[in-house]
Amino acid sequence: MSDYQPSDIRVSDAEREEALTKLGEHMTAGRLDIDEYGERSAQVATAKTRGDLLALFGDLPEPKPTFGRPKGAIAPRERGFVEKLAPVAIPVAAILAVGAVLVVFKIGFFLPLLFFFLFVNGRWNNQGRGRDQRRWMRHERGY
Repeated sequence: MSDYQPSDIRVSDAEREEALTKLGEHMTAGRLDIDEYGERSAQVATAKTRGDLLALFGDLPEPKPTFGRPKGAIAPRERGFVEKLAPVAIPVAAILAVGAVLVVFKIGFFLPLLFFFLFVNGRWNNQGRGRDQRRWMRHERGY
């Protein structure tokens, strides 16, 4: 639990209450006797940092204070190799597939590239100005 937040952060009253609740659960389960519960409760009241509170739970199993972390929260896992590769591999595979079709059917690369560059050039130079002008004119005319 101490890897979730640094242990030198000062505790709040709510975090002390949570720690007391968890100690009560351990006492109810029979892991702590009444005297040990009283000692640890006094230490909870004087604890200044999260590390001080976590030290009280070092020899106890769950439940332990979570310090604001939602119950059942799972630490984010690192993406796998395939998940990192997929956003790059799919477009590259599509380009290679189109190239393979062009080679198999002996279609020159010039014609598809010409259409591609004309399409891209037209889109970038316009930047949607025609559509915006039509909207503005409709707005001015009232329909």
